[in-house]
Amino acid sequence: MADRPIIAVLTAPDEGRPPGLEPLEAETELRFADDREGLVRAVADADILLVTDFRTTIARDAWPHAERLQWVHATSAGVDAILFPELKESPLPVTNARGIFDHAIAETVLGFILAFAKDLPNTVRLQQAHHWQHRETERMQGKRLVVVGAGSIGRAIARLASAAGLEVEGVASRPREDDPDFTRVHGGDSLHAALAGADYVACAAPLTEATRGMMDADAFAAMAPHARFINVGRGPVVRTDALVAALQEGAIAGAALDVYEQEPLPPENPLWAMDNVILTAHMAGDFIGWREALSEQFIANFRRWQAGEPLFNVIDKSRGYGTVGG
Repeated sequence: MADRPIIAVLTAPDEGRPPGLEPLEAETELRFADDREGLVRAVADADILLVTDFRTTIARDAWPHAERLQWVHATSAGVDAILFPELKESPLPVTNARGIFDHAIAETVLGFILAFAKDLPNTVRLQQAHHWQHRETERMQGKRLVVVGAGSIGRAIARLASAAGLEVEGVASRPREDDPDFTRVHGGDSLHAALAGADYVACAAPLTEATRGMMDADAFAAMAPHARFINVGRGPVVRTDALVAALQEGAIAGAALDVYEQEPLPPENPLWAMDNVILTAHMAGDFIGWREALSEQFIANFRRWQAGEPLFNVIDKSRGYGTVGG
């Protein structure tokens, strides 16, 4: 390890430098890049690659120029964009931002469920029209929520939804017995059976080869006509055309989406005009101060790296998610 470690920081072109890294300036060399050429220069003799642009694909382009990297950290929960084959096959550890966004995303999911149950979008429309209309609304208590993706974000959703009176089941790659946060955890091969009796389905699954396009026409056909679908995981897990068709045909009752196959969502997409759809701009976990929190988390892990201690939030690169210690 160099006396003054070099950290290459890859940001999005319109993002700016991450706030909160200032404590490292005196003891490390921070090299910032927001394009391929800049990253090639920054990473050449860097010890650590810090990726704050969760959509980027240029890390792979710079990989052949990285001569002494020891660790890659992503300030996002999803790492699918940077898990290119060469990195997956290398011995380098990859860590993520697990834990930072969990509760904020769970709050967003609960907010979506509340909005549907209490008809809040229609309330806003009626208020804007200056129209007084008494209505009855739904209860959340006793409703069945199925969380697709039973990792740390899924667990946070389960805890918050359970506190609000919902009965929460999960879907994971493998079934689990006696889970402390879910009444039951189904395996991925039982997805459609799990969806069948749900009042709400919240997708918090990572994007992997197994989950890409998982929520397709067959999955939506398995859901009940009164069910609402929520996606706060990764956009490509859902086939947008299948979701649009399910909404148009009444196969499901509504959807709340924070992530999309194509971002930004094109203005001509039919989802924009649907009264039973709530759309947010990939912001479910972005609470005030989240950028600083990500830097604090990275610095805490950097201290472990400095001391030769095991890193936390290490990704299982063969699976594309989760932690394998720390």
